[in-house]
Amino acid sequence: MPALLLFCLPYAGASATAYLRWRRLLPARVELVPLEPPGRGARLAEPLLRDFEALAADLAGAAGARLGRGASSDRSGGTTPDYALFGHSMGGLLAYRVCQLLRERGHALPRRLLVSGCAAPSRRDPRRLAALRGDAALTAELRKHGGTPEAVFADAELLRLTLDVLDADYRVCESFRHTDTAPLPVPLHVLAGRDDAIGAAELQAWAPETSAGHTLDWFAGGHFFLHQHQGAVLARVTELLAEPLAVPAAAARPVPA
Repeated sequence: MPALLLFCLPYAGASATAYLRWRRLLPARVELVPLEPPGRGARLAEPLLRDFEALAADLAGAAGARLGRGASSDRSGGTTPDYALFGHSMGGLLAYRVCQLLRERGHALPRRLLVSGCAAPSRRDPRRLAALRGDAALTAELRKHGGTPEAVFADAELLRLTLDVLDADYRVCESFRHTDTAPLPVPLHVLAGRDDAIGAAELQAWAPETSAGHTLDWFAGGHFFLHQHQGAVLARVTELLAEPLAVPAAAARPVPA
């Protein structure tokens, strides 16, 4: 069976290599394709980007190169590449924009768009990020959200690299501007942490961004629930990728007790 390509976009301050551990846990038919932004991982020598549109265009180019050209973007005809987009936090917002850009560039739409730990585009508040400048504020932010190994804080060189990437990524998020666009004809699935600061209203606001149905799933844990409860998250991702394309107009699973 041909592999389904799962493009994964990282959260602020991270490399796409954060998803590599998923490779041995996903079904054999799913091929994980990390989309690495400049300035980290295999692209460490490249300058960091601080503009949302520039970064989204860069990542859409990388995804498009993997998909190839010539497929129709109309689900009613042509051959649709079997792929999906997944992003956590900043990566969710980027995945949403990358989906739009791929469509604009003539690529077929993804099978599904999965956004995790990410407020809807219409509910973003860039003012909060504007205040997060300087090493002290960024370090406190890393500790608040968790998910950063203590070894990073103990290594001055590694911490410097992490803070530089995080600052650039926060500027990326700060530069995002929501515009009224037509809903994507792609099933959209939202994953959320019960103890995350992102509220239900900010997550439900993803619904108008799709005309093909959406779901909202809650998991135990905070902002980095995808690592804290990796097994449950991957089980749901696998389930979604295996489902037929028809989904309910809207569905939400209850917050776990």
